[in-house]
Amino acid sequence: MKIYDRRTKEYEEIAQYGQGALNFLYGNFFGRVLLRLAVSPCISRLYGRINSGKRSVKRIPGFISSYNINMEEYEDREYTSFNDFFARKLRPGARTIDSDPKRLISPADSKLLVYNIEDDLRIGVKGRTYSLPELLSGNEELPKYAGGLCLVYRLCVDDFHRYCFPDNGKIVSQKTIRGKFHTVSPVSKDHKIYKENHRVVSFLSTENFGEVIHIEVGAMLIGKIVNHDIKEFSKGEEKGYFEPGGSTIIEIFEKDSVKIDEDILTQSRDHIETKVKFGEGVGSAC
Repeated sequence: MKIYDRRTKEYEEIAQYGQGALNFLYGNFFGRVLLRLAVSPCISRLYGRINSGKRSVKRIPGFISSYNINMEEYEDREYTSFNDFFARKLRPGARTIDSDPKRLISPADSKLLVYNIEDDLRIGVKGRTYSLPELLSGNEELPKYAGGLCLVYRLCVDDFHRYCFPDNGKIVSQKTIRGKFHTVSPVSKDHKIYKENHRVVSFLSTENFGEVIHIEVGAMLIGKIVNHDIKEFSKGEEKGYFEPGGSTIIEIFEKDSVKIDEDILTQSRDHIETKVKFGEGVGSAC
């Protein structure tokens, strides 16, 4: 997959974790038979338990090497399991939170695509059309989001898997939607993954961007979505973390509440993801 690095202003190819296995599961008749089992919550829970065991630490050195993870960015300590390593914390100063109160920040190290929300609350995401009520699996009043923006942050397995709040504010309400665990990579394009997958939806009231819907989406082999017990939050404060697997964060903004940086919009128009970091500015309040 090709992504845009806004620091170097160049494009780079990134490998899909487990590409061969995913191609078999999603692109082969016999694989699709096994897919029903692979996306079930019980498999992700089993995978999570295996990765919580002491023996799983043996996987860590090979994983670091395979994905060229810069461990100088992270705490220097012994890990007790692969899950412990996967949810690793950054060293102080490894990421900079954009301090301008009018700047929207990325909630995570990820690859970002921006989509428009149509007046009928529909969003065309990666070749699939979703209605906002489908994403939320509910009957919330949503007209304020018509004409707004949908930001999709895709985390890969080698990314830092902790995420933060985009602004100062408070959590108005939160709900968990039980579901499946499809991969969030392009290979699952024939499935409406953001409607089918397990996810946690938080309704945020923010100082600078109005009412924001923040969604954590579980993916294949995600053991857990872990959110801290926080009601009021500060910009850049950690909201939670994912356990092993790729994953996604979706943020929904009201019309005329935020203007996304032009370099990100340019890439999104060509369906190319932009690499962003935890705390990095990606847009400004209107």
